[in-house]
Amino acid sequence: MPAPQLFDRVSDFNRLEQSLIQRGASVSRIDPAKEPGTGIGWDIAFDWRGKERALRLEVLRFDRPERVTMSGESEALELTIDTTVIALSQTRSRLVYEADIRPRNMRARLMLQTAKLGKARLDRRFDKRIRELVGELGEIPVPGS
Repeated sequence: MPAPQLFDRVSDFNRLEQSLIQRGASVSRIDPAKEPGTGIGWDIAFDWRGKERALRLEVLRFDRPERVTMSGESEALELTIDTTVIALSQTRSRLVYEADIRPRNMRARLMLQTAKLGKARLDRRFDKRIRELVGELGEIPVPGS
C-alpha cells in the first residue's frame, strides 16, 4: 500500500487502543487529544505471566508520513518503540518497527538475559505479531502472515 496510507494505519491510536482493550488490557489516555501527535500518551495495565503490569507510554516524535517514536516506562523496564514507513514506490511501502527494551532493576535484567537465549524465536514471533497487527488495523491481508 502507499506509504501515507500505511502510516495512517500504524498511527491510528484509537484503533490501537481498541486492539489492546480486546486483548484484555486496560487503556486510559493521559492526554485526551483527538488528533495524533507528540504528547499523546497512555496508562496501560495488563496481566503478564499471572501478574498485573502497568506501563506509561507517550509519543515523543510524530513526523507524518514517515516516523512515530514512543517511549514508555514500567516498574521494571524502559521501552522505546520506533515505527518508520519507507516508500518503495507509489503503491508499495515498507514498515520498520523497532523496540528497544532496557531493564530498570536486576530482576528485569535477568528476564531480558533469559529472553536473549531464544532471540531468533522471539524475533519470528515479534515479526508475525506486527504483521497481524497491521492487518487488523487495515482489515486487509498482509503478505507473509
